[in-house]
Amino acid sequence: MIHDIPKPVVSQAFTIKDIHLIREWEHERLKDATREEYHTDTKSRTDEIVKRLGLAPKNICVHT
Repeated sequence: MIHDIPKPVVSQAFTIKDIHLIREWEHERLKDATREEYHTDTKSRTDEIVKRLGLAPKNICVHT
């Protein structure tokens, strides 16, 4: 189960504290996710980043 937790607010300076906040948010969000949910979530978010950056998507083999 993926928890619906609001994204943390990061500072304009983007400090190490912000990185810790993001990591904690990601952990809390996915701590009860199944392996399949985790991979599906990661794939969809990766696809969004690739789209935003205007990169060509590549087929990536993920070992499960």
